[in-house]
Amino acid sequence: MTRPTQLVSEPHEDGVDAAVAAARRVVDALLRAGDLTDADMAGVAKQLHAVADGLQDHAPAREERMVDMWRGDGITRHDPVTGPENALAPPLHLTGNDDGSVAGTLTLGLPYQGPPGCVHGGVSALLLDHTLGVANHWAGLVGMTAELTVRYHRPAPLFEPLTVSGRQLTVDGRKIRTVGAIAAGGRECVTTEGLFIATQVPRPR
Repeated sequence: MTRPTQLVSEPHEDGVDAAVAAARRVVDALLRAGDLTDADMAGVAKQLHAVADGLQDHAPAREERMVDMWRGDGITRHDPVTGPENALAPPLHLTGNDDGSVAGTLTLGLPYQGPPGCVHGGVSALLLDHTLGVANHWAGLVGMTAELTVRYHRPAPLFEPLTVSGRQLTVDGRKIRTVGAIAAGGRECVTTEGLFIATQVPRPR
């Protein structure tokens, strides 16, 4: 079987990728500062609104942008887990292994907090759902999530390296079963089992 040459989009050092990286810094800095800062938050808000206004004034129509996002048939750049064009994405960089699994390491900060000092459970589920999808791509058959069972064994810590992994287990007709985990310090924090159906929503053209 021929493996894909690329699993996630590589970030560029210019263009929208560079602006998105700056936006991630802004979000993190705002959470760290809060109201315990002597920074001029009213002035910050005014500057950020001006940036947003400028971007909206020059943005293409939504339909045109959707087609641009989904052009071609390769790896997308805008998803909320690995996408370098999405400020919501950490982003997570995943690579494929010879044993059929995919894995990546990332450290999450305050924007992803749930319990004190820990990753929000919904963020863990998001990371795993996407990683399982990438694992399916690496294995050669992809599909849409039909069921995702997530088990939380212990809190996943912020500010520490987390390993996110996934591996396709079986294919039965259109049914694909895939498993994954988030681990910290060699201990599993969250595990998941997913059922995927081999079908895709058509890309905008």
